[in-house]
Parts: sequence; C-alpha cells; structure tokens
Amino acid sequence: MKTSDFYYDLPQELIAQTPCPKRSASRLLIYHRANRSIEDGVFTDILEQLHPGDVLVRNNTRVIPARLIGTRPETGGTMEFLLLRRQTGDEWECLCRPAKRAKPGTTYRITDELTATVLGDTKTEGGKRIRLNYTGIFEEVLDRAGQMPLPPYITERLEDRERYQTVYAKERGSAAAPTAGLHFTEELLDRIREKGVAIVDILLHVGLGTFRPVSVENIEDHPMHSEHYEVTEAAAEAINRARSAGGRIVCVGTTSARTLETVTDEQGIVHPGVGETSIFITPGYRFKAVDALITNFHLPESTLLMLVSALCSREEMLAVYEHAVRERYRFFSFGDAMFIA
Repeated sequence: MKTSDFYYDLPQELIAQTPCPKRSASRLLIYHRANRSIEDGVFTDILEQLHPGDVLVRNNTRVIPARLIGTRPETGGTMEFLLLRRQTGDEWECLCRPAKRAKPGTTYRITDELTATVLGDTKTEGGKRIRLNYTGIFEEVLDRAGQMPLPPYITERLEDRERYQTVYAKERGSAAAPTAGLHFTEELLDRIREKGVAIVDILLHVGLGTFRPVSVENIEDHPMHSEHYEVTEAAAEAINRARSAGGRIVCVGTTSARTLETVTDEQGIVHPGVGETSIFITPGYRFKAVDALITNFHLPESTLLMLVSALCSREEMLAVYEHAVRERYRFFSFGDAMFIA
C-alpha cells in the first residue's frame, strides 16, 4: 500500500488554529461501521454513544514545555531544541533546528538558569543528544524556560498552556498532547461515570512520530518511532473484566489504541507492562483490544490516518473525511472529533 493512497484535499482554513472556547462544545462526527452511516453532532453527544458496562481508556500523559530556544554566546546564533525523551540523568534525545549547526561540544544559553550542550547525533534524522545544565529544580526551571511544542501547522499563539493538556493529564513526559482527550471536561467525565461506564488510565508518552511525516512511498518501509508506555495491573484487570462481561473497549485517541494493541495477546487479554512500543497499524491489521475509538481528524498521508483507516477501510475513511471537509469540520490538534463505533 502506498503513502499517496492516504492523501486527501484539505482547505487551509479548516486547520484549527485555536482551541474551541469550551472543550466539550467541539463538533463530533459519529461513524457507524456496521451500516456505514454518518451522524453530525457535538462532543457531548458522546454520552449517548457510550453504554453501561463499556470502559473508556484514556492516556494520562502530560505535555512538558519541550520547545527551548538557545543562543550561542560566541556568535549570537540561535538553535531550537525540541525535547523528545529523557535518557539518563540530564541527558535528552531531541530534535534540533537547524540540525547541521548543532555541533558536539557546543553550548547554547537558554536562560540565566538553563543551558544546553550538544553531545552528539542519534539514529534519527535531525536527532541529537544534549545535556541540560541548570540550577534549581528541573521541572520548575523547564516550566519557566520552555514553550509548549505546538505542531508546525498551528501558527497562532496559545494564550493558555493548559488548553494543550487534557483535564486528566498527570504523568509528565510527552512532546505533544494526546489531542482526542482535549474535548473532555470534568463534568462530562462525571456524567460518563454516572452512566455506568468505567474510566481507566494508561500511559503513552507521545514522542518523535508526531513530528515525523511518512517520507517513503511504500508504507511498509516506514520506520515507526518508539514511545514509552505503562499499563498497570489494575488498568489491565479493569479492561479485561469489562470485556469478559460484554462491555466495549472505547479508546480515547490513537495513543491509547496503540498502547492497548501492544499489550493485548491474540486471545484479547490485556497484560500489564512497562516498555517501548513501535507498533505501526495499517489497513489489514486485526484489532485485538479496541472496539471503538474517539479521535481527531489527522493529516493526509500520516500514520494516524492509516491507523483509523484500519478500523474500517481506506476507502470508507477517506469518504468520511470527504464528508467532514464538506461539512466544514475543524481539523487536526485543536479541531473537532470523530467517534468510530
């Protein structure tokens, strides 16, 4: 299958530049796979789509202000660092821009209390290893020095950092938000629980793949990124219990879906674990855990569009996207949502 098979036309003005004023007031496209029908609604309609006994699986990662701008004291040249993954101690894997100028041994001043020293290359194109040098408590220093790592297609300034976090974000470590979760409010989550739907947290720290386009024509040749995940014993037990009782596993976002598919065996049993996953889900994949998915609208030719297409077919999903474009849904990170039932 070719990357170009997942292309669709998207008018520039449909790329959402700012979050919806109220999280749960975004629109919701509901796609029923059984009869290939589409409903148009608002996100709070998700309450009617969930049933008692279902389990809602969400990713409780928290985005760190991972974008740092440094200056080389000797020349005044600037360097952008995008922190992707902490290695050991204060060493990080990151993306640098411009990468060719990030020479080993060079130190960049970010603030009076934070500098970054380039250590060397990683196996990833544009990837570097750096050491952060700081005084004080690292998390507090980073909060003061860093910017939220918004995707490059968002050009407007984000006034409130928390709008790029889910209301249940907890575990620091992501370089991008699991954006399907941005539509939930505490009030809506309470109503979901009251309906008899269990809510279970798992963890996937969103990393390099979010910023990396598919650059090969044959999708099987695309080297998928690796990301850190954690599924606790309690989370696995709750999911398995719901499934054995006939409930559906409804994932909030592709990050939750990829994590569950990583830790679920061929019999559909979810196992607890901590590790790295580079799972790449494309059409033809047989899902072992995911029964339904809440997701945003994804970029053309992206691995995420390939994943959602695997839940039905490429042709079906592109037809759904064509409907979304025609109906003027808002796309990408700050855009509207879709429920694939």
